[in-house]
Amino acid sequence: MLITVPDLLSPDQVAEAKGILESAEWVDGRVTAGHQSAKAKDNEQIPEGHPAARQVGEMILRALGANPLFLSAALPLRIFPPLFNRYTGGQNFGTHVDNAIRQIPGSPLRIRTDLSATLFFEDPADYDGGELCVEDTYGVHRVKLTPGSLVLYPSTSLHHVTPVTRGTRLCSFFWLQSMIRDDGQRSLLFDLDLGIQRLNRELGGNEVAEKTAVQLTGVYHNLLRQWAEM
Repeated sequence: MLITVPDLLSPDQVAEAKGILESAEWVDGRVTAGHQSAKAKDNEQIPEGHPAARQVGEMILRALGANPLFLSAALPLRIFPPLFNRYTGGQNFGTHVDNAIRQIPGSPLRIRTDLSATLFFEDPADYDGGELCVEDTYGVHRVKLTPGSLVLYPSTSLHHVTPVTRGTRLCSFFWLQSMIRDDGQRSLLFDLDLGIQRLNRELGGNEVAEKTAVQLTGVYHNLLRQWAEM
């Protein structure tokens, strides 16, 4: 399941975040790559724990916690502190799969990476290349979103970033552990939740529809109760 969360950050928040990030220290992006990924990775990154990363990361986490679409799609249990990278001058990230387990810096806590997320900060018209390409059974999905928008996809997916041949691609990326480990189960719950929301918006005092909404809501929560890992 690949989900786009439009306008997670407002234009003002995007501008504020870019100002903070562009004045920060940047290092070789391979510092957080695994053994295989390091061979394919060519970009720059703000060091984990850098004050700029923490400041903008907290902004992102607050926005995630207030976004119904993200919460419904991800059903998050734990979120890795957001990281930040940029690509320019032909830099790219070859095909790879994300590490299954990540340890949260400065903490003994580890998370299982069920979902990966990329949040875009630059206008797509301002740079060439830099598409996030995610592979699944239906083919390759090319993603390049407007500033402040986020894409969420299974961490099990093979994916890559195409070379940036003009301008700069600036993004945040992070992983999360969902309460629902299985992507298929998570997709079913997401579809059911969206259907219940649509039904609730169109009830119009119809008693039969109201009872149906209550029944479906019960099904949703009973499935969540059965499948959730806490």
